[in-house]
Amino acid sequence: VQLQASGGGLVQAGGSLRLSCKASGINFSLYTMKWYRQVPGKQRESVAMITADHTTDYEDDVKGRFIISRDNRRRTVNLQMNSLKPEDTAVYYCNTKERRDYWGQGTQVTVSS
Repeated sequence: VQLQASGGGLVQAGGSLRLSCKASGINFSLYTMKWYRQVPGKQRESVAMITADHTTDYEDDVKGRFIISRDNRRRTVNLQMNSLKPEDTAVYYCNTKERRDYWGQGTQVTVSS
């Protein structure tokens, strides 16, 4: 299983970024996909998830600002991040679990005030 994340960058507060994660090695449409983020010195935290039937769930701090979606034909999960805040600054990781956790390589998101 391989997860390849992209789309991070530097943006001003209030701006938007779109992260993408392309999966290979799994029957993508059957798996729950998640986005996590981590800042130095803190535990990795779940941000958003989308199940095989497209049910979504979000961490409270991002509800109403972030949107997770999936494109099963392209084997891709996306995270549209709007109204970004400096506290959203982190390395973002995509994740899935097939007997064990698999992680993408992480993509840096930096939000300046």
